[in-house]
Amino acid sequence: MIFLWVLCGTLRWCSAESLTTLPRFFTADYSLHSMGARIAVMHRSFSALSNGGYLYHSETRAAGLLALIRNDIVTESSEWQFDGVEIKPVNYNYRHDGNDTKRNVEIRFDWQEKMITTTVNGSSWQMRMKSRTMDKLLYQLAIMRDLSMGKKDISYSVADGGQLKNYDFVSLGEERVQTPMGDFQAVKLERFKPGSKRSTVLWCAPELEFLPIRVESVEIDGSTTTAVIESLSVPGR
Repeated sequence: MIFLWVLCGTLRWCSAESLTTLPRFFTADYSLHSMGARIAVMHRSFSALSNGGYLYHSETRAAGLLALIRNDIVTESSEWQFDGVEIKPVNYNYRHDGNDTKRNVEIRFDWQEKMITTTVNGSSWQMRMKSRTMDKLLYQLAIMRDLSMGKKDISYSVADGGQLKNYDFVSLGEERVQTPMGDFQAVKLERFKPGSKRSTVLWCAPELEFLPIRVESVEIDGSTTTAVIESLSVPGR
């Protein structure tokens, strides 16, 4: 289902001291809509791990009328490290449970050997890393950091669907976006994929250090899913 993957995102405020610092920890809640109806809710959290790394966690559940006929739950987690220059995924996990659906994906990133190992429902294979490699939950954190550094056109290699795919984003200027948290001026980015009818558009608010406050996904059949932020909590803020 479309809503199960839209908005792989994140946050942490950059300090005025250095652009190499990471954002502050946070929790955020989003609502997902399709065809004018609220179909899911999503809870995200960003925290530190005891080993010196970081964890980004996401849980999406069916809501509204959809929850009456489906009990889909999608959980994603990304363990990653930051060396002061690069954000590096270490272990990504995806789990989808539903009425008749069960899918487990684990992706391990070996930065020393430059290898990626993907395991889907028990079957594994490997592939070589490329530069600026991300997982599907972590790339929006990299987008926020790149925007804070003044970059306009952004590109990553993302481990997606058992292969490395180019995620190329172009800036479409700025727009005012209405959310339950209020109105925000936002930078509008579109994932650019020549020849594809699919598209992903993100609105990232400079006022919130380029946090994605709205994400719109259009599928090949023209169906659209939109995620909008509803609440944000940042300790000490």
